[in-house]
Parts: sequence; C-alpha cells; structure tokens
Amino acid sequence: MHVYLPIAEVSVSPFLLLGIGIAVGFLSGMFGVGGGFLITPLLFLIGIPPAVAVATSANQVVASSFSGLLAHLKRRTVDLKMGSVLLCGGLLGATVGMIAFNALKQLGQVDLAVQLCYVVFLGLIGSMMFVESVLAIRRARQAGGTVSAGRRRRGWVHGMPFKTRFRASNLYISIIPPVMVGFGVGVVSAVMGVGGGFIMVPAMIYILGMPTKVVIGTSLFQIIFVAGFTTMIHAATNFSVDIVLALFLLIGGVVGAQFGTGLGARLKAEQLRILLAVMVMIVAAKVGLDLTIDPVEHYNLSEFLGEN
Repeated sequence: MHVYLPIAEVSVSPFLLLGIGIAVGFLSGMFGVGGGFLITPLLFLIGIPPAVAVATSANQVVASSFSGLLAHLKRRTVDLKMGSVLLCGGLLGATVGMIAFNALKQLGQVDLAVQLCYVVFLGLIGSMMFVESVLAIRRARQAGGTVSAGRRRRGWVHGMPFKTRFRASNLYISIIPPVMVGFGVGVVSAVMGVGGGFIMVPAMIYILGMPTKVVIGTSLFQIIFVAGFTTMIHAATNFSVDIVLALFLLIGGVVGAQFGTGLGARLKAEQLRILLAVMVMIVAAKVGLDLTIDPVEHYNLSEFLGEN
C-alpha cells in the first residue's frame, strides 16, 4: 500500500511516513529539538526531493514541537519571556535565511548547500556537546553524586547592556545574546528546514547559562513560531510544501512527542545532552558519507547521445 505525494511526485508507504513522524516527535519531546535535523535527511533517503523535504520538514516541526510544549507547560518548565526574546531574533533570521535559500536555488546549488550545512553544523555541535557531557558525567562520578547546577562564572553575556530578569530561568542578563542566538537559529531553520533546536539547546545552556530542564520547553516554544513562519514563506515563494506528506508526519509527530516528553523528564541533564550529542553526530556522519561515496547508479549521457 502506497500513497501518492502530489508535490513531491513520488509514492511512499504511509506506515513508513507515520513511523518517521513518531520517531522524530519522540526526539522532539525528549530533547527539546524540533527534529528537523533528523527528518530532512530521512526524507532524502526515501526519495523526497530536497526542496520539498526542507519545506515540509519545517511544517512537521511545528506539530511535534507544539505537542511537546503542552507537556512542558503543565510541568511549568517553560520561560515564556526568554522564548519571546529568542523569537524576535528568530523571525528576523528566518527572513534572511529564506533570501539565502532562494538565491542558492536560483544558482542550482541548494541541494549541496543544505547537505554541507548538515555536516558542518551537526558535526561541530554534536562533538562539542559529547565531549562536554562526558566530562560532566566523569566529574559527577568523581564527586560521588550529581554535579551541582550552580551559576556559571560571569562572562561577556553578563557584561552587555539592556539587561532584564528572566525569572523562570533565574537569570539577569542582556537581551542581546538571546536575540543573536534566535537570529542564528532562524537562518539555519530557513536554509536547512529544521527547527534549530540542535543549535538552540546547546546555545541556551552554554552561552545563556539556562537550566537544562527549562531550556527544553523554552526551545520548543521558540521553534513553533520560527518553523511555522519558515513553512509559510516556503509555501508562498517556492510552492514546495506537500500537504499529504505533512499530514502523515504531523500525526506521527504529535503522538511521538508525548512519549518523548515523559521519558525526558526521568533522565538527568547530563544524560539528555550526551544522548542528543550522539544522535546529532550519527546524522552528520550519514549525510557526510552520502556526499563522499560514489552513487550506486551513474548517469552516462554518451550512451544516450550515441543511440540518437
């Protein structure tokens, strides 16, 4: 049994699409990421054109993130004020990223650019998170318990102007760093078809100094609006959002996010970070491998021209 995707112009098993949606939704609720960094490469693998995969992935991110956010709101682990500041930068970044995406598309280099972005961003961020998480777990074992979640040392973030208090995160910092983080995530979201959580979560922890439990819900809050904005822009400019594909991914994502949120609440902060780091590095390695190995089938125009 297969279903035809009108925009992607391919036929795919609906059970496969639901499975992908559930898996990505599970990760969204567990780690506070939109899941686009995983779902877009998976759509590549099942034959979805890159432009359609990027646009439709952003749409699925909205549903899985919203489902996960509802669960975090019940637990009161969302900093709405911080999320709003991040959102301001995110919407501006998504606009800039969309301009860059359309420029690459006109040059015919959008497929290569998206895949290279995955390899570079995921590889660097995953490696840094993995090393930091391993060191944190080692320090916890040496100390005979969990590492204290005390305040980080004062840095450049605390020395900038326009400070405000974020009570849910127990922070008093400038609004400039959150806006900068949101802007960067917005650009990545538009170009790569992701929610940007794989960048947002480490940035909120290591740059802004937010507690991990609050980071997850706040990241989902910001991702919903940025990914939704990105989807609308792609639909209006490129007409590349496949509604049928999005529907199956949405259903799976909403279901998976509820289970992921429950499991994430049971794990320690260091465990969550190291699991996310491993997942990010696996995806980066797979995309990088696809760029380096020879394709199974080579197209040879000389044979076709010779026959004619």
